[in-house]
Amino acid sequence: MSQGLTVTIAGFLPMIAVVSMFPAVPSIIDHFQGDPTASWKVPWMVTAPGLAIAVIAPFAGALIDRFGRRAMVVWSTLLYAIAGTAPFLLTDLDAMFLSRLALGIAEAAILTTVNTLIADYWDEGGRRHWLSIQGMVGPFVGSALILGAGYLTAMRWNGVFLIYLAAFPIFLAMLAFVFEPAVDTAHAAAGDAPRDKPTFPAKKIALIGAVTLLSSIIYYVYAVNGGLAFREVGIRSSDELGRITFLPSLGVSLGAGIFWLVGKRRSEVAFVLLLALVGAGLCLIGVAPDWKWMAAGVVFQQTGVGMMIPTLITWAQRDLPPAHRGRGMGVWTGCFFLGQFLSPPIVTVVQSATGSMQATFAAAGLAAFAGMLVAIAALLRRENPSGAAIPAT
Repeated sequence: MSQGLTVTIAGFLPMIAVVSMFPAVPSIIDHFQGDPTASWKVPWMVTAPGLAIAVIAPFAGALIDRFGRRAMVVWSTLLYAIAGTAPFLLTDLDAMFLSRLALGIAEAAILTTVNTLIADYWDEGGRRHWLSIQGMVGPFVGSALILGAGYLTAMRWNGVFLIYLAAFPIFLAMLAFVFEPAVDTAHAAAGDAPRDKPTFPAKKIALIGAVTLLSSIIYYVYAVNGGLAFREVGIRSSDELGRITFLPSLGVSLGAGIFWLVGKRRSEVAFVLLLALVGAGLCLIGVAPDWKWMAAGVVFQQTGVGMMIPTLITWAQRDLPPAHRGRGMGVWTGCFFLGQFLSPPIVTVVQSATGSMQATFAAAGLAAFAGMLVAIAALLRRENPSGAAIPAT
């Protein structure tokens, strides 16, 4: 129980890096109004950790396979706490930007190791249990972060960075409760791999990375551009947008509950269901004539994305051998955050081609439906011994 709570709470640390910054961006820009680069450097500070994660995570995975899990996650959490709170004490914008890159490096190690530990500590039922809890609690944590970030920013222009102090008690909990799992790493001291160590599953990891990348690009279409879609049906006030989308956004928790119910079945079943929900939601947002229909589309879309991350993680954890699990989860983490980085420019290109944000959402919904058809074909091939499933369980 102690390990589960510690690992689950640690999984929320990357959320702080993105969610907490949005209310603070205008205040930080205002503080550095004399710096002509502030208008683009400050928004980049929000996404800089994500780019660092995409680059570093595969290397972090290789390190934990070779040297073990515990030391990496414990000391990365300490680095996260230090790098996260550093901008509260810094007065130079470039130094603050560099601290955000260091934060991303720490996040890469934390995410990769946490997802690996979930697979190492528990069997499939235990993994489903803790990932479902994480998915259901996540939206409420996000709302609390936004409220806390707004309060801290009102106190001082860089007060938001005090929210990273929460990582210090998590670091202490890791020292107390996280232990090295009994898996066969690469015997760093001896320098040799065991004779029965399985072959590195390059094709499987490449498949996991490709599916995760494409899913992430679709995942962030609404997360980044949802407000712009609502503008096209007349909703321009941030307060009004928050009121309209609050209840539909709780569909994420519903999706996590659905994942718990279908998690025992083959991965293809979950992929078919989540892609159907995401596709239906994005298409409904794309053709909605008013905000009410658009809010209905958000319910479907958020329910689908509530299933997406735990389904992707469970599929990867289930298929990766313990000796290569760290590298596999490193690739998973890197590809997911690369999708976060690539999604906005892809949306911009599609919007230029289609002429509106709603049409872009409809195109993303059709892409999700195409993925659903691939998952259905994979499910049917699983029933045929001569077929090869993508993704397989």
